[in-house]
Amino acid sequence: MTMPSQSKSRSASAAAAREAVERARRRERRQHRLFWGIGGGLVAVLLVAVGLAVALNQPAHGDSGAANIPATPARTAEGRTDQPPWPTPADAANRVQAAGLPMLGTEGTIEHIHAHLDVIVDGKPVTVPAQIGIDEANGQISPLHTHDTTGVLHVESPVKADFSLGQFFTEWQVALSENQVGGLTAGDGKVLRAYVNGKPYSGNPAGIVLHAHDEIALVYGTPAQQANPPSSYAFPAGE
Repeated sequence: MTMPSQSKSRSASAAAAREAVERARRRERRQHRLFWGIGGGLVAVLLVAVGLAVALNQPAHGDSGAANIPATPARTAEGRTDQPPWPTPADAANRVQAAGLPMLGTEGTIEHIHAHLDVIVDGKPVTVPAQIGIDEANGQISPLHTHDTTGVLHVESPVKADFSLGQFFTEWQVALSENQVGGLTAGDGKVLRAYVNGKPYSGNPAGIVLHAHDEIALVYGTPAQQANPPSSYAFPAGE
């Protein structure tokens, strides 16, 4: 026969055992939540890191047009064959496409240089217009363009690439070859000469590749007017 004291003792022991089991289950659930909380945090951090790595390896600004910039530029030019001055073309996108370049949503920063162009006809400067390669209405810009009438050519590309004078003249829609610029052709005592940093350039000037702080001069006129072509340009600080 079981004594009351023994029955109470067994009940207390059973209750204590159940409480111990419940405490173990609660502890296991806390550990489970903690594990998944830490794990979820680690996954989130990992996803952010992967996204950042992918972004850093994309062309500047993630511009899809970057893939359409040729590593080797066109070394010829096509365009008008009339007399200067030559205004900014009305359809920038069409001219940029003719030059083999894409229109971008924003200026690139991977390749960022400036060169300067002088066009001199019969001893007088011809204005290099502003906004060549820029379509303000649609918010698009060529990696090769001008902002103002100083003659500074801006290369602002999302990828490393070479850019040529021929590409620029095609964007400008002005014909350029070894013996012609626009409607001006060599002959009758007139010549066309190209100079890079004051040194004569042989061959088609459309093939001139732009480098940082180059001074490029196209001089059309008599041989006497070829004396002392521009050899440098005072670029603003930081440009």
